Amino acid sequence: MKIKIIGIGSYIPNKEVSNTDFGDHVFLNEDGTPFGYPNEVVIKKFKGITGIENRRYAEDQHTSSDLAFFAAERALQNANIDRETLDYIIFAHNFGDVKAGTNQSDILPSLATRVKNKLDIKNPKCVAYDILFGCPGWIEGVLQANAFIKSGMAKRVLVIGAETLSRVVDDHDRDSMIYSDGAGASILEASEDDAGLLSYESATFANDEANYLFFGKSYNPDLDPDIKYIKMYGRKIYEFALSQVPLAMKSCLDKSGIAIEEVKKILIHQANEKMDEAIIARFYKLYDKTPPENIMPMSIHDLGNSSVATVPTLYDLLIQGKLENHEINKGDVVIFASVGAGMNVNAFVYRY
Repeated sequence: MKIKIIGIGSYIPNKEVSNTDFGDHVFLNEDGTPFGYPNEVVIKKFKGITGIENRRYAEDQHTSSDLAFFAAERALQNANIDRETLDYIIFAHNFGDVKAGTNQSDILPSLATRVKNKLDIKNPKCVAYDILFGCPGWIEGVLQANAFIKSGMAKRVLVIGAETLSRVVDDHDRDSMIYSDGAGASILEASEDDAGLLSYESATFANDEANYLFFGKSYNPDLDPDIKYIKMYGRKIYEFALSQVPLAMKSCLDKSGIAIEEVKKILIHQANEKMDEAIIARFYKLYDKTPPENIMPMSIHDLGNSSVATVPTLYDLLIQGKLENHEINKGDVVIFASVGAGMNVNAFVYRY
């Protein structure tokens, strides 16, 4: 028995923010000193490294659980099932519901409970809970759904990844340009045919790597130091991802028994274009091969990094045929992979 994604949906906010919108920001170094070059140079370098030109922010009236609800509704419609038959709702996020104009996290009740309420699911045996696993949270939710279904604890599971990172960024940190908002949702159930999840890998590196992503004060020394924002050691994350993600992908693929030549698409967390390209190149190098053309769809150029939402959103866009030069057909093998705060790494091999 395998588990299969029978429904997929995403919500991409309408509010578009381009790189030029950061032209008036006062970017500072970590010690609070100003950069020695204008914002035009900062933005040009940023685009060259990350590939990001635009990103999406949630409307002021919406929070992460709202975006998740919108995506979940679409996944339910795509699956064409009775929502009362869901046994679990697993909601991956990092910062809870953060209202516009604030950066205080609200996670009481859980966001999964809020989504269940918005979906108007009456069944009390539909269990709703949140997981905090950094950007790989949606993939980890899929792996938990796999365990629940295979153990007989569940038949159908809704797994959501949603975040509004735009509300926890330091406007004086140039890394703030990376982050965006969005949501992706999927419904999984048992499959008796050849389609479904074939193998997986998951790991947490919590020694030297634990604090590569953290909550820290603003680079502006005039702001309240007790108000925290998402921060990262970008170079360390880049090196970590290049060393660990390809290995996890290889281990996962080898366990599946699938030859690398059979892999049609690799859907990797949309964190940084150059980093993702380097991960793919290093993965294929482990097999003494070069990556095939169009093996890796990308959404980061227009959507930015929406953390746990990037992978399910990318899959939804692929399924809908909305990614230029990319398509997926029955029987195709896809690798899903992610890396993020923790530091966590995970992957799974899936036959469509």
